[in-house]
Amino acid sequence: MKVVSIVGARPQFVKLAPVAAALSETGDAHVIVHTGQHYDERMSDVFFEDLRIPQPDVHLGVGSGSHGAQTGAMLGALDAVLDEHRPDWVLVYGDTNSTLAGAVSAVKMHLPVAHLEAGLRSFNRRMPEEHNRVLTDHAADLCLAPTDAAMEHLANEGLAARAVLVGDVMTDICFLVRDRVGEQPPDLPAGFEVGDYLVATIHRADNTDDPARLEAIAAALGSIPARVLLLAHPRLVARAAELGIELARGQVTVARPLPYPEMVAAVLHSRGVVTDSGGLQKEAYLLGAPCTTLRTETEWPETLAAGWNVLAPDLVGVDELAMRPRPSADRPPVYGEGDAAQRVVRTLGSWKPGRPPTSMMEP
Repeated sequence: MKVVSIVGARPQFVKLAPVAAALSETGDAHVIVHTGQHYDERMSDVFFEDLRIPQPDVHLGVGSGSHGAQTGAMLGALDAVLDEHRPDWVLVYGDTNSTLAGAVSAVKMHLPVAHLEAGLRSFNRRMPEEHNRVLTDHAADLCLAPTDAAMEHLANEGLAARAVLVGDVMTDICFLVRDRVGEQPPDLPAGFEVGDYLVATIHRADNTDDPARLEAIAAALGSIPARVLLLAHPRLVARAAELGIELARGQVTVARPLPYPEMVAAVLHSRGVVTDSGGLQKEAYLLGAPCTTLRTETEWPETLAAGWNVLAPDLVGVDELAMRPRPSADRPPVYGEGDAAQRVVRTLGSWKPGRPPTSMMEP
């Protein structure tokens, strides 16, 4: 079996790591295509090094741009790559412009497409990610779903016949890295103490494009009565500077995004997380850190159980929510036991289009 993986952004590199390892174990051919959507070294190259992912076989170097320009540039470059390799599967990950471009290019070339992390829905049509994931699911020949809720969404949209429950590959890598760094205190800025700080990230367009909204979020973070480590995406830093919004206020320290192992260590040793990231909500749940999500919805409703994650769309009481005690309730293994990548590879190797929906989570 020959698989072409198309990735381009930080969350996709994390998902790619266990899949690349599983394909290596089975001896299947694997071609990694990096679109260049994230091109900053700390958002790209360092993930391949830290997560021990093989270097990309192809790097398109697309870089930044508007959604249309970026997606179009990827489409223009991917045709030749896919025509050269003619894989058994084109595997796309998540919900970025790289995801959609990979799916459309493969469909146009009559190549089978598998979508990893299929079936997630925020039901917020303002989110570019929501359009990307819905369009990709409906274009894909195989929808690899991480949760029961994702399977239900796919069934509701008439996609049950091509959906398989495999679990969440981010659980695989999160647990692996957790076990590797768990006993090592993170490298924190001066004044930060283990167990007495919060990790924050903000990057969604709904939160950064509206000046009033971004100012309100900066004020809310600054009101928290604890040290806050704001890991700021380059786009957020540039946007705040353009608008004259000060991010480092109150007890907020602004830092660059961390390599994934350092990010896991920072969350693991924190008192909680404040974010608008889908991936970080789930990582906080997996690592046992209370999460406060600055959005109206979540793609990961399982994290809301027993208060491990709470939504704060209007920013009221963020200071109190962020400081709430760690819940005493258990965290059921709703995202799998850490073997999703092996299930993905087995499914790709055995899938026959048009068969009834199934679960690779069963024994």
